[in-house]
Amino acid sequence: MIIDERMTAYIDSLDRGNTPFLNEIEKYALENQIPVVRKSMQSLLKFLMAFFKPVAVLEVGTAIGFSSLLMSEYGPPGCHVTTIEKYEKRIPAARENFRRAGKEAQITLLEGDAAEILKTLPGPYDMIFMDAAKGQYIHFLPEVLRILRPGGLLVSDNVLQDGDVVQSRFAVQRRNRTIHARMREYLYELKHHPQLETAVLPVGDGVTLSVKIEKA
Repeated sequence: MIIDERMTAYIDSLDRGNTPFLNEIEKYALENQIPVVRKSMQSLLKFLMAFFKPVAVLEVGTAIGFSSLLMSEYGPPGCHVTTIEKYEKRIPAARENFRRAGKEAQITLLEGDAAEILKTLPGPYDMIFMDAAKGQYIHFLPEVLRILRPGGLLVSDNVLQDGDVVQSRFAVQRRNRTIHARMREYLYELKHHPQLETAVLPVGDGVTLSVKIEKA
């Protein structure tokens, strides 16, 4: 945990919850070890949807559609979510969840490798939510910046790797060293890129909020 577990549990206990259908999907995902955004990240996403009011949203990493539905449910009128997923076993479940929620017109699911799909998207998007393979974030960034509108928001989840990102690479398990190095590179790029203003927050497993700076 990045912050004290008792503090996290207390903050999460204050949340008023989601819709019954979202609660059902979350329960199913947790029981079947399918990754979904943590409670604190859910709260942040709902806040961002209410405050920032993005109409065109892109999500990289669908899983079974929980966060797509969350953003669609709590987004402004006319909000459309485009989401990308390549894991074939989860795509049918996501489509079925969108159908059951009556959100097929509000959510577009693109099947395939995000690295290739991102190159085909014209944009612009008001908000992009990165929640896919952490080691790929740095490779997605150039195309993400291309299709994010000036003043748009890039949200990247799971960037602190349960605190491992602050460790020396030699303190990290060998099999995780490539992801560790790429995430550190990604965080550095977000904080130093001339087109971005970024805050790194210890929310959930770490999240960055990056605004694309409008050119003068």
